[in-house]
Amino acid sequence: MIKYPHEDVYTLSVDEVLDAFQTDATAGISTAEAARRTQKFGANVYQAQQDKNIWLMIVQQFKSPIVYLLFFGAAVSLYFRDIVEAIAIGVVILVNALIGFLMELQARNSMKALREMDVIHSQVIRDGKVQEIPSEQLTPGDLVVLEAGDIIPGDGRLVEINQFQCDESSLTGESLPTEKNTAELPPKTALGDQFNMVFKGASVINGKGKAIITGIAAHTQLGKITSLVAGHKDSQTPLDKKLDALSQRLIWLTLVLTLLFAISGAIGGKSWVNILKTSIALAVAAFPEGLPIVATVALSYGMLQMARRHVIVKKLSSVETLGSTTVILTDKTGTLTENKIHVDTFAFPQESVKVHIEKSTLHFDDGAIVKSAENFEKLKLTGALCNNATVKSKGRSKKITGDPIEIALIHLADATDIPAAKLQQAYVRIGEIPFNSEAKIMGTLHKGPKAHFVAAKGSVEHLLEKCTRIQAGALINPLQNKEKNAVLKEAEKLSASGLRVLAFAYKEGGKPDKDDFLQDLIYIGCIGFVDPPRSDIKPSILSCRNAGIKIVMITGDHPMTALNIARQTGVVDQDDDTVIVGKDLPASKKITGKWEKMILETAVFARTTPEQKLDIASVFQKAGNIVAMTGDGVNDAPALKQADVGIAMGKRGTQVAKETASIVVKDDSFKSIVKAVAHGRVIFDNIQKFVIYLVSCNLSEIFIVTALGFAAPASSLVPLQILFLNMVTDVFPALALGLGDGDDLVMERPPRDPKQPIVSRKSWIAIASYAFVMTLAVIIAVFYCKLRLTTDAQVINNVAFLTLAFSQLFHVFNMASMQSGLLINEITKNKFVWLALVICTGLLVAVYAIPQLHKVMNLADLSGEAWAVSIIAGLIPLVVVQVYKIIARLVHAPS
Repeated sequence: MIKYPHEDVYTLSVDEVLDAFQTDATAGISTAEAARRTQKFGANVYQAQQDKNIWLMIVQQFKSPIVYLLFFGAAVSLYFRDIVEAIAIGVVILVNALIGFLMELQARNSMKALREMDVIHSQVIRDGKVQEIPSEQLTPGDLVVLEAGDIIPGDGRLVEINQFQCDESSLTGESLPTEKNTAELPPKTALGDQFNMVFKGASVINGKGKAIITGIAAHTQLGKITSLVAGHKDSQTPLDKKLDALSQRLIWLTLVLTLLFAISGAIGGKSWVNILKTSIALAVAAFPEGLPIVATVALSYGMLQMARRHVIVKKLSSVETLGSTTVILTDKTGTLTENKIHVDTFAFPQESVKVHIEKSTLHFDDGAIVKSAENFEKLKLTGALCNNATVKSKGRSKKITGDPIEIALIHLADATDIPAAKLQQAYVRIGEIPFNSEAKIMGTLHKGPKAHFVAAKGSVEHLLEKCTRIQAGALINPLQNKEKNAVLKEAEKLSASGLRVLAFAYKEGGKPDKDDFLQDLIYIGCIGFVDPPRSDIKPSILSCRNAGIKIVMITGDHPMTALNIARQTGVVDQDDDTVIVGKDLPASKKITGKWEKMILETAVFARTTPEQKLDIASVFQKAGNIVAMTGDGVNDAPALKQADVGIAMGKRGTQVAKETASIVVKDDSFKSIVKAVAHGRVIFDNIQKFVIYLVSCNLSEIFIVTALGFAAPASSLVPLQILFLNMVTDVFPALALGLGDGDDLVMERPPRDPKQPIVSRKSWIAIASYAFVMTLAVIIAVFYCKLRLTTDAQVINNVAFLTLAFSQLFHVFNMASMQSGLLINEITKNKFVWLALVICTGLLVAVYAIPQLHKVMNLADLSGEAWAVSIIAGLIPLVVVQVYKIIARLVHAPS
């Protein structure tokens, strides 16, 4: 039986491969043998990432320190038979879970819509006959037939080829097609240089071939990358970590304050019942029950806003994480570039000209061709004739398939006065010498309108050996060593700038030998080809750099090609020539000290493997960066999962990349990513505002419960009143803050320190100050009521309750930035804030108007004066804070 998996198949000859896999070179294997091997080795499918179970999605909505504390509060309430309070807390938990679940479900359904459902079929030779079967049924040793347009169904060793080329960009990052051959290779040959192998997921773009399937499922390169993704656990997002840290701090604050009050109450001789009830009230007051709901809704709103900008967010907290990004790791091919080959430079013997094609018209960047008009005409003709790309027309549209460089040559001819199709009709092909990896030249023989015409293209060095003359404008001169050296020097210059260079030659007239017509050619010139940057990429990258975000290119492409694109797109400056090549990077465990510093200071990485992309992402994260990774290929998937936020391209992204990423950009635009970053920053600013608002309100409740617990125990706020404040007068204004439009200059400031918590030390000082002023307002109202209105404990309790409610509602206007105006600012312009105030005021009135709620909330009928005292005292925090801001602006104003 065969040895499987077989390592280093590329080192074997064709005969050795056939013998190792016990396959006949013409008949393949038998159907019975295929069945036996399938039973032993399994089907040709890898374990794709499964959709998260709906029940698991529901359960995960409850996994949070905040929710745990709420459950504890509900349990305590049930123990003391406070059924209404327990139900209220339960509603809070369920509403938060429902919102989070619905948002994740929407994201999952969006991903389903993106999935490619087509089943790939393959042509296989079994029992000596060509059969078409689903690729899942392939087994090691199968002999498959491959031709242009096919998706490679498994890893395989080529045993027969004819002008065979593959697009392996999704696997290696190489934008140009890979020329294949059948010769054995030395051990330790890099994946991108294994020219006698084909790999699952790549596509055939030219020629025909046969291959022995040497790897299926997990034993393919695609399967290995998928296992890297599956083996890496999802990391907690920075926002999750910050909210958890805040929750734990608030939990400890709750426990400490409750314990201190209980101890002091016991020392003071208070009854245990009173101590316990007040302690429960303190615990409820200390914790902002509305925080998880507000955070979830703010992120959900951001998620919906981003969906309108063609961005699908699969995990809520990824919205904010993208906004806190300090480093974006990006692939080159298809992300920064178009993943299409274009003509870039003509290098004729007498001049070089840069060009580009826009709207099917050829444009000369350096002015028109002056000395080489004849060369240009012959170049167009040669490129159109020495060409195997096929054009399929359907109505007004046409589709060109084949080698990307040959497609670019068709576009070149079509962008001038005579389309390629007319040239090919006028010059009928009567002979062809196909390209091969040894000669590195392709030639075609044509019967032209007046005479025979030979068209040739290939590597500069090899084609020059076939040339005896050189065309210089209207003159054709002998090709001397001096001219050869000049051509080679110019070609090297183009290659050094990151271009793929091909030389062109022709011969006209005479009666050439149909089997050997590539002799005595006339050299025309070279073309430098490029996979150009996307048109919208440079402004987007400049916006990121202005925002303090480092852009790092990681690609499997050639170092000079990568550096050239990095310069053109603005990833690096024009004088920056630093590139780290994958073969020079040490293994993961050896990346320490010097290498870590080099990686952090480098913006271009070339010839990298999927494992190395993973290592690079880890180094940046270890240095304290928030890392976003963009990509579309299979080779990007491990790093997409390792990054704090992975961003896949929706149109051209592979399924593995889209399933792995936490964000999918539907329009494949880097510009959409920049907009999403800006929106993420706005969301964090909003989160910070509502957290400060909620925590300051809850801290004021702690101060008030503590003060009244000692000074007027009979008038202290009861837990259900506090819960009402936390879920009504706190939550609606906080929600409004979370839905604000933010600052227009958000992308003109550097990213915040990733280590900085949501609530900084300065913010804690502000929170304590806000809480003190609100507490002071309530104490003033209570003492005024005791001295001037009544000594009724229930009325005093109600005045305290209303004063705190109104002070919290008015407090929302204190969340405007220090630099904003008193009347016109981001808070007063937020329509949701005004809506929240109307809703909260209406709910307060409803509580007093509905008898059942009136009784449950321990409320009494109040006089007009008591209402007036509560409202006026509630304005005190707003007046005090605004006066302070005015004074602070005057003090710090420039003289």
